[in-house]
Amino acid sequence: MIVGVDIAKKKHYARAFDWRGIELDKTISFKSRYQGFQDFIGWVNEVSSKYCKDKIIVGLEPTGHYWYTFAQEILAQGHMIVQVNPYHVKKAKELDDNSPSKSDRKDPKTIAMLVKDGRYQIPYMPHGLFAELRKANNLREEWLVKSWSIKNKVHRWLDTYFPEFTDVFKSWEGKAALLTLKEIPLPDMIVKLSAEEIVSMWRTEVKRAVGLKRAQELKETAMYSVGVNEGTEMAFYEMQLLMKEYHEIRTILEDIEMRLEELVLITIPGAARLLEIKGIGIKTAAGFLAEIGDISRFNHPKQIIKLAGLNLRENSSGTHKGLTTITKRGRSRLRAILFRAMLPLVAKNAEFNALHKYYTSRKENPLKKKQSLIALCGRFIRIAYTLITRNAEYNPVKVLGGLAVVAAPIAA
Repeated sequence: MIVGVDIAKKKHYARAFDWRGIELDKTISFKSRYQGFQDFIGWVNEVSSKYCKDKIIVGLEPTGHYWYTFAQEILAQGHMIVQVNPYHVKKAKELDDNSPSKSDRKDPKTIAMLVKDGRYQIPYMPHGLFAELRKANNLREEWLVKSWSIKNKVHRWLDTYFPEFTDVFKSWEGKAALLTLKEIPLPDMIVKLSAEEIVSMWRTEVKRAVGLKRAQELKETAMYSVGVNEGTEMAFYEMQLLMKEYHEIRTILEDIEMRLEELVLITIPGAARLLEIKGIGIKTAAGFLAEIGDISRFNHPKQIIKLAGLNLRENSSGTHKGLTTITKRGRSRLRAILFRAMLPLVAKNAEFNALHKYYTSRKENPLKKKQSLIALCGRFIRIAYTLITRNAEYNPVKVLGGLAVVAAPIAA
């Protein structure tokens, strides 16, 4: 028996069909609560018993996060649950009535028919340590976005009220710079103080000696600043709020990353093997393992490449042959983690640096730099799969794969 379920926030709709597509019972609705789930299970058992169906597949269209609790209940009952692509549902809903209409009665049937035709995938729901790791990594990514947001706001403030600030401080995230932004961020406030007073303020929190020369430079720069000098009272208040939020976010991020490191180093098997690769840090290893989950569920690294959306797609028709690109159909966060990891890996790891130079300079089909990085992401997945599944040591010679490439040592 195939049950198609249309997931919503508060109320779900379901319809039951046999393997030929014949409907077995009327449409039902049930709430996304304990009693609603019990009503659904009772209905499924009643219909399956009535029509002698001992195998049940529940299909759904993943709608945001609302399907998590329902899927957990179905799996707890021992039934198989599958997902259909929302894009397929959108395109297939006109097959029955040639109408673009969308309704609570129509969608469950469309979902069930896609499942009947085998157009579904089995969702992976991490358990135990991998569930903890994925949640921790998701939290880190969410707070990183907040961190980038607050940094952009600080940049905007500086560009408006004190654009010369970064001429004095290379980074506004240094201790002395942060203290300056907290206490005297506006040029008018700096000009009123002597260089000695500024140095004295810095030394309340900065342990190392901060030179008088830097304070004089800051004072002279503030004197000739072209920053906006209207609305400065509220601008000062705004910077205080930004600094408070920045410190809070940074504290939370550090706590999350500490928990993430504990999970990876202590409990996740295979993580230590990834860290043997020069250029791969704890955060990259944690993000990679969090996104793929239990790596033993894959039979081949190509499956992970496809999961990341890094598999190639061809654009050709007849005599026309278009560009070959990656599909980008998969976990975008995994793809982003891999690409961000590849930049320091190419810079610090001799083998990956040599491969990158080879890919971009070979005589036949040389790749552009970004294409080479994408290709190296796939190579990294293959290497990581081998290291973890076989518990093998990282071997620089095998990384080069027999290519006529010599890995030159990279200075630290």
